[in-house]
Amino acid sequence: MNSKNEILRLATQQPARHPQPTVKAQGLTHLIFQRPDLNEAAHFLTDFGLTVSHQATDTLYLRGTAPAPYCYRVHRAEKAGFIGFGLAVRSLKDLEKLTKIPGASSVETSMHPGGGHCVRLTDPSGFIVEAIYDQTPGNPLEHRAPLPWNLAQEQPRINATQRPPVAPPEVIKLGHIVIEVADYQATCAWYTRHFGFIPSDVQVLADGTPIVAFMRLDLGDKPADHHTLAIAQGFMATYSHSAYEVVDADAVGMGQRVLRERGWEHSWGIGRHILGSQIFDYWQDPWGDKHEHYCDGDVFTAMQPTGIHPVSPEAMAQWGQRMPKSFTQPRMSFSNVRALVRNLRRSPDLTLRKLITLMRMFG
Repeated sequence: MNSKNEILRLATQQPARHPQPTVKAQGLTHLIFQRPDLNEAAHFLTDFGLTVSHQATDTLYLRGTAPAPYCYRVHRAEKAGFIGFGLAVRSLKDLEKLTKIPGASSVETSMHPGGGHCVRLTDPSGFIVEAIYDQTPGNPLEHRAPLPWNLAQEQPRINATQRPPVAPPEVIKLGHIVIEVADYQATCAWYTRHFGFIPSDVQVLADGTPIVAFMRLDLGDKPADHHTLAIAQGFMATYSHSAYEVVDADAVGMGQRVLRERGWEHSWGIGRHILGSQIFDYWQDPWGDKHEHYCDGDVFTAMQPTGIHPVSPEAMAQWGQRMPKSFTQPRMSFSNVRALVRNLRRSPDLTLRKLITLMRMFG
């Protein structure tokens, strides 16, 4: 087995900070999905805690309580799927820099809620990235205040009880997106080079090979969420899950009660992650895609160095339900099997040995 220093050296080759990224993304603005039934999509997402902000014949927009005009966009399509996501940038000059990336669009006027200007790109794994500038925020929506806790040595709640409302928890904001890719190195490098993402923590195999990168925005001295984008080695490009911040742990728990009572399918939780520290709970939408409620996540400034950690099922949570094997089980359709065979032949990051190791580790 490699020494600790050797594992660190191998793991930090890529993903790693880029010294002069094209731009530095400032936020995750929205996700883009395709669904055959917009009403069924809205049914799950409003039970989950989002609010419908706009709806056209073939497009549905939902938001949280934060000022973003929308954070979730659904296009009507015959086949369900995840298309990509949006990233906010600082200036029109940033957008013009991004147009120089191969395959990028010109600067366009956004026709979606909030307007602004947009450059449309495609990452090395085929996901669409919409870089957004000058989007007009909406008015923030009300949400309940965090509940005060009576702790062992501090009890601020005197002659008062805790009774959070039995209702879908109010989603405050879209927190992060996690994708699986076959071309792990190239995809990680594209986001660190062109959008300035910083690896907060990287999980590695026993030989030091990076397998998961949790990456945050570079906001300088301003704290950023532990990860806004996470990239995991898989056998094909696919959506893993997305995460939505709620006000406190009681909101996470109430979300589980409401979603369970309304008949939706639970995926994993409640627990607390190790990397990122979030209290989490995962649910599946009508098409089997995972959506996470979370609270109490870590925030880092740009000064925080990258952490290197062995990957394993035990490394996923500090407490709570052990991660079920179904959480990482791929959907083995005929087209997915074809993608597996094709990517084993062509991707420099996907080997049969690595695939067997991951299958043994995660079932």
